[in-house]
Amino acid sequence: MAAPVRGMIGSTSIGNTTSFQKKTRSKLVSIPGTRPSVQNGQLLVSSGVSSLDYVIGGGLAVGTLLLVEEDRYDSYSRMLLKYFLAEGVVCGHELFLASARDHPDDIMQELPSPIVDDVAGMKISEGQSQPSDPENPDTMKIAWRYQNQPKVQTALASSVRFGHYYDVSKTMEPELRQAAKCHSFYQLQETPVVTASSPLPSPYHSLLKSIQTVIRKEGFDGSTPQSKVRNVLRLGLHSLGSVLWGDDVCCKDNPAHCHALTTFLYILRGLLRTSLSVAMVTVPSHLTQNRAVMGRIIRLSDTAIALESFKGSEKETNPLYKDYHGLLHVRQLPRLNCLSCEVPDTKDLAFKLKRKQFTIERLHLPPDLSETTVSP
Repeated sequence: MAAPVRGMIGSTSIGNTTSFQKKTRSKLVSIPGTRPSVQNGQLLVSSGVSSLDYVIGGGLAVGTLLLVEEDRYDSYSRMLLKYFLAEGVVCGHELFLASARDHPDDIMQELPSPIVDDVAGMKISEGQSQPSDPENPDTMKIAWRYQNQPKVQTALASSVRFGHYYDVSKTMEPELRQAAKCHSFYQLQETPVVTASSPLPSPYHSLLKSIQTVIRKEGFDGSTPQSKVRNVLRLGLHSLGSVLWGDDVCCKDNPAHCHALTTFLYILRGLLRTSLSVAMVTVPSHLTQNRAVMGRIIRLSDTAIALESFKGSEKETNPLYKDYHGLLHVRQLPRLNCLSCEVPDTKDLAFKLKRKQFTIERLHLPPDLSETTVSP
C-alpha cells in the first residue's frame, strides 16, 4: 500500500490547487502619459504629434534619443520641439530644456495650447474626404479618368489614440505651463568650466553635468526614491552643434572638435538608458560641412528624422508640392529588444502646417491633368 502524499492532501484542503502556477508577465511601470509598445514591450511616450508617433513605431521609447535634423530656417524643427515639451506639460512629466540661442523661458512661453473640446470629432472630420459635387466642373474634369480608382489615404494615424492634440495658433495658458516642473539650461548664462582632461568643450561638459544632476537628484535613475509617483523626464536640447555651443562642426571641413558632439551623444545615451527619461535633440545638419561626422551623429541616435522645408527653394513654387510645406526623411528607426525595426509602410512623407495643426502625411502627388498626349 502506497504511503499518502502530503502535498496532495494539503492541496485538497485549499480548494484543489496544485503546485503548478501559470506564468504571468511582470507588471509594467504605470506612469501617466505612457503606454507599452506592442512590438517590443518598451514603455512609450508621445512626441506630441500623433502622425510622427505613427511613423516611428508608436511613440518614443523611454530611455532613447530622437535626433531631428533642422530645416534651413529652424521653423518646423523648433515647432516639433515645442510639441514635445507641450505633451510633457499636459501629461505631468518633468522637463529639461537647454538652448544656446533663445532663452528657455521664451521657448516655454511659445508652447501650443492643447485642444480639449471634441478632439475625436475633429480628427474624424479631417480624415474623411469631402463628397464630390457633380455640378462642380473641376470634379467632372477628373471624374472620367479617376472615378474608378481607389482613394489614397494620406493621413497617418493609429487605431488607438495616444497623446494629445494642440492648436498652434494659440499659446498654452500660463497656469498650465507654470504647473509643470521645468529645469532650464541657458548656455549664455553659464560660467565656463575649464576641463583639461575632458574631450568635450566647456558648454557640452556643463550641460551633461546639469543633466546628470537632475536625473540623480530627482530620482529618475532609481538611486533615490521619487517622492510621490514615478515620472518621466523629457529633455529638449535645441540646436546642438552650432557655434553658440562652442562647436565648430558647422564651420569647417576638418573641425577641431569633430568628436565633441558624438562623444556628448554617446554619454547622453548612457544616461538615458539607465533612467526614466527621453530626449529630443535638434541639430543644424544643413550647416555641417563634413557629412561623415553627420553620419556618425545619426548612428549614435536611436531615432533620426530630417525636415526639408520648401521655403526659399524651387519646390516652394512647384505646383506638385502646393499642398505641402516640406518633406520628412526618416534616417533611422530604433531596434529595441529585437534585431529588426518597425518599417513604415511608405517612405514618401511630407508635412504641412494647417491653420491650427502640424501634420505628417503620405506624399500624394496630384494627377496629371494635361490635355496633351504622347503618341506611341
